[in-house]
Amino acid sequence: MPLTMGYYTRQDIPFYYALADAFTVCDQNFCSAFTGTTPNRVYFWSGTIREKQLAAAHAKVWNGDIDYDNWANWTTFPERLEKNGVSWKVYQNELSVGVGLEGEEDSWLANFTDNPLEFFAQYNVKLTPGYIANLPKYAALAKTEIQKMELALPTLTGKEAEDLSNKIAEYKKYLVKNANEQKIYTAEKFNQLSEFDKNIHNKAFTTNKNDPHYHELTSLKYKDGNIEREVLVPKGDVLHQFRDDVKKGELPTVSWIVAPENFSDHPGAAWYGAWYISEVMDILTHNPEVWKKTIFILAYDENDGYFDHIPPFTVPNPTMEGTGLTSKGIDAGVEYVTKAQQSSDARSVRESPIGLGFRVPLVIASPWSRGGYVNSQVFDHTSTLQFLENFLNNKYGKKIEEKNISQWRRTVCGDLTSNFRPYNGEEISTPAPLKRDEVVEDIHKAKFKELPSNFKNLTAAEIEQIKKDPSAVDFMPRQEKGTRAACALPYDLYVDGHLSPDKKSFEIQFRSGNKVFGQQSLGSPFNVYTPGNYKNKTLETWSYTVIAGDALKDYWSIANFENNVYHLCVYGPNGFFREFKGSSNNPDVDILCDYEHAKLNPKRLTGNIALHLKNKSGRQQVLEIIDNAYKNPVVTKNLAVTGSDSAIILNLDKSHNWYDFSIKINGHDLFEARYAGHIETGEISKTDPAMGKAI
Repeated sequence: MPLTMGYYTRQDIPFYYALADAFTVCDQNFCSAFTGTTPNRVYFWSGTIREKQLAAAHAKVWNGDIDYDNWANWTTFPERLEKNGVSWKVYQNELSVGVGLEGEEDSWLANFTDNPLEFFAQYNVKLTPGYIANLPKYAALAKTEIQKMELALPTLTGKEAEDLSNKIAEYKKYLVKNANEQKIYTAEKFNQLSEFDKNIHNKAFTTNKNDPHYHELTSLKYKDGNIEREVLVPKGDVLHQFRDDVKKGELPTVSWIVAPENFSDHPGAAWYGAWYISEVMDILTHNPEVWKKTIFILAYDENDGYFDHIPPFTVPNPTMEGTGLTSKGIDAGVEYVTKAQQSSDARSVRESPIGLGFRVPLVIASPWSRGGYVNSQVFDHTSTLQFLENFLNNKYGKKIEEKNISQWRRTVCGDLTSNFRPYNGEEISTPAPLKRDEVVEDIHKAKFKELPSNFKNLTAAEIEQIKKDPSAVDFMPRQEKGTRAACALPYDLYVDGHLSPDKKSFEIQFRSGNKVFGQQSLGSPFNVYTPGNYKNKTLETWSYTVIAGDALKDYWSIANFENNVYHLCVYGPNGFFREFKGSSNNPDVDILCDYEHAKLNPKRLTGNIALHLKNKSGRQQVLEIIDNAYKNPVVTKNLAVTGSDSAIILNLDKSHNWYDFSIKINGHDLFEARYAGHIETGEISKTDPAMGKAI
């Protein structure tokens, strides 16, 4: 079926919508890396993909850079917990290292390599009893396959014979490796490990071995109308040990839960994940004494290459001027990978920022994140580690720090604490638990349905209508109407632009304030784009990162724009946007977009815009302030004479402190300055009513 951009509606995934309705969804949570599965998972558990936090260190950006043959060996966060006496476990039904699972057993019962601690040398995954026990079995199977292939080889010629000979050679190579591993990986070798190494092994690889059926599948039979259907499902409880620890009150301080492939929501197996999450929630909420002390973070590793309309924030190229700037103290090189730092196929390597990658879902369910909130702070996989640092410091008074997290990520990505609010024992509604067999039956039936056929080719007129106003077209996707409660975020962002004194360039200043929110103030990333032609290229980009309390400036030569007409767009977090258009013939009028401060407390913002205008042109200028989204009337301002100042307050009560307005000057059609975003006041607010069609 023709599908360019897919998405799920409430009807498609009702449980996940209900989960977001009940708790907090983070809509600016990004992958850590622009790459695939393993690097992003490694970020989640260790905060980095470099052995050393140096720009020259090898960046393991490819899946094959870290696996059972290419061990990672830097310190992970669970090790830091162990060294500090903090209890922890990683729960999974079974490991992915060879333990005897075959065929469909692997996708239903193993952890889908979603626990990358298997790839760290210090965890000694190959000393697990299942791997040791299966080495002789795998060797016997390989010998049998070799015998079969050697019998078939004389009957083949040409390329077929060559391919089979190569396959035989690979099997024989494996037998040598297997024989060597049988000597290296033994129960005796595990017993010789230090107590610390035994502990991290056992805790990282907690499985459901106490469930007698944890390696078995069983047949689920059901009727689809008059047709008998059958599908294999786990015979045991894929959450057995986690369930048991919760019942006994033995859940550790920090737990990671890793699903099998068929419960992972991966696009290759996007089926039964909702039941798995429902079951975890049911286990946690079953005992009120457990639930009242629980924060459950639902995270996904990477976006699998699917489309997202929000470009991620990145570092500029540290080896090339003119690609952006960062505040002093940020080493952009640690977050940038060169071709020389990669070991993959030379045809596929490329220089680029490591991340952030594209957005992935993040839902936080707890008594302190209840209420159907939206959080638009920038997060990535290291945010969970930063949260644990904060949480454990407050709980135990111990400074447990993940030293692998770069200063750039700590500046750009928050620590999740903005998701939480006081809990005073209020009743919490949670989504109704799902029944596994019913979920499996319902989804398995879809395998036998006809493909959708209610699609059509768009006409040229329909395409033009979509470009003009997508929301007016019935068959275009639409966000659900209405607003949600929005978490209070300590963003205090400012970006203003003006011509240089000689009018040969356009200057933009990027600033992240720290007066309103003090030590809680967030630094900020910004992306700058030229939508039109710049230096004979379409859509040039620049990246900026500003530490809280700092400011950066950059310049663009007017001569580099097509027809000497500049056009620059600036994107920041939380809906922040600035757009500047014009030429060297702009009238000499200064425009500063500020926020109104409370009269009785200058450190507090009211939530309104405070525009400061100054006419230095020597003649009267008439300015129009045009609302682009919230249906406010046009404001006209006459700046009568040279040197005249004017301050205009734009009241944003109706739009919950969201704004989107343009300033134009009569007689200067090329000029426009556009400002959009949300003013944070430290109070809980609402999501953008324009996006929710609530204006």
